[in-house]
Parts: sequence; structure tokens; C-alpha cells
Amino acid sequence: MSFIAAVLILNLEEAEAFITFANLLNKPCQMAFFRMLKYFAAFEVFFEENLPRLFNHFQANNLTPDLYLIDCKSLPLDVACRVWDVFCRDGEESLFRTGLGILRLFEEVLLQMDFIHIAQFLTRLPEDLQPHTLFTAMANTHMVSRNRRWAQVFAALMKDGNRETDKNSSPALRS
Repeated sequence: MSFIAAVLILNLEEAEAFITFANLLNKPCQMAFFRMLKYFAAFEVFFEENLPRLFNHFQANNLTPDLYLIDCKSLPLDVACRVWDVFCRDGEESLFRTGLGILRLFEEVLLQMDFIHIAQFLTRLPEDLQPHTLFTAMANTHMVSRNRRWAQVFAALMKDGNRETDKNSSPALRS
């Protein structure tokens, strides 16, 4: 979160940066760390649909979303600022589009790498990454799976997760 706060302070007055940061924290994606696994599962649904070869390569190398989705410091600063602008405008789905857009851009390179090299590459993307190239890749990312949009996929995963929690809780907690 310190990286996000730094970007805001660089671009806004202190009070505006604080208010913006507080508002970002009130977004479900940032606030609900315990729900992170559901976000990762939703990401993987769209990852598999959009980039099946790369998805299978990541699976074969045991590379899970928690290893590469969380660190936004991997983007060059100007690109990160534009991504956060879009997030503020469009919401959580834009972060998923961004992740998939990055994977789409570098798919051929990543397919040639093993676990260590993929992880290193994704934590430090090339400095010459151009925003328009990333946003084009993001625009080519389809956020519909089995006729369900991102929000519907995520809601279904949350519902399944709640059912699982209810099954494992005591009868007193379920009533």
C-alpha cells in the first residue's frame, strides 16, 4: 500500500491524497484480504479463458496468482499511475484486465521461462513498457466466462465460499 500512497502524494495535495487513499481502502478488493483467494480464483477463470497456453504453463510450473498479482511496484511509475486512474474510474475489474493484459503482452516470453524466471520477470517488468501497448492488450481481454461477467463470476465464487464456510461451521453459527 505504501507504493500506492507514494503515487498519490506525488500527484495530489496531501489532504486530497489522504482522502483518495482512504476511499481506495474502502473498495471491496482492498478491504477484504480474507476474500483474496476468491479474487485469485476469479482471476484464474479469466486467465484460463483468455490465455489457455500460458495458464497451463503457469499450472505446470506451480505458479499461483498470489506470487505475481499483489505487487504493483513491478509496473513503471507512469504506467502504474494510468492503471490506478482507470481503477478509480472503472473499479476492480480493471485490475483483473491489467493483470491479464500484462500476461497477454508477454505471453510468448513467459512461455519460454521456468518458475524462477517467470516470478522474477513479473516482479520487475521492462521499464520501456508503453501505456498504450498495455491498454491495447487490456482491451483485447474478454471479461466474460460462460456468459457471466466478472462481477457475476466473483459473486458465484463468493457464494460457493460462503456455502463451504456454512458447511464447516457449527449449527449454532449457521442459525
